[in-house]
Amino acid sequence: MFEAKTIAASDATAFFADLDRQLQALIEGERDYVANAANASALINALVADLNWAGFYFLRSPDELVVGPFQGKPACVRIAVGKGVCGTSVARRASIVVEDVHAFPGHIACDANSRSELVVPLIADGQERDGRVLGVLDLDSPLKGRFGEAERIGFERIAATLVAGSDWPAL
Repeated sequence: MFEAKTIAASDATAFFADLDRQLQALIEGERDYVANAANASALINALVADLNWAGFYFLRSPDELVVGPFQGKPACVRIAVGKGVCGTSVARRASIVVEDVHAFPGHIACDANSRSELVVPLIADGQERDGRVLGVLDLDSPLKGRFGEAERIGFERIAATLVAGSDWPAL
């Protein structure tokens, strides 16, 4: 049985390296993307401080994301590509750090307590997948300015581990 271990790291690089090792151990031997995303969201929620939502949206058509496994309050179910932080991340094919969600044009508020957000696109690697976007990892915090460059880099690593360790459906 897997048991998450508290990370006692003094810097973000060491924290995310340890979080990534724990995610690798957690998904080892399991290729189902939904199961792995469910466990990844639980791991993130358990070990990352100051979050009020941690989860995934999956691209179900070229123009729409659908909520996947998450930890937190009930969420918006469908988000159009190009809308809100999640949809904008897909359209840009890039991570987005939002210091204050109230200042982000078109922000979609699923939880009124959220003040900052980090969205990382899940981008398929390897020639057979051609670098397509599979969905996003979405993180919300009740603290303004909770996410920065260190978190962006760290969660991009987590997203890459999840993508590489899972089998994804064709769109």
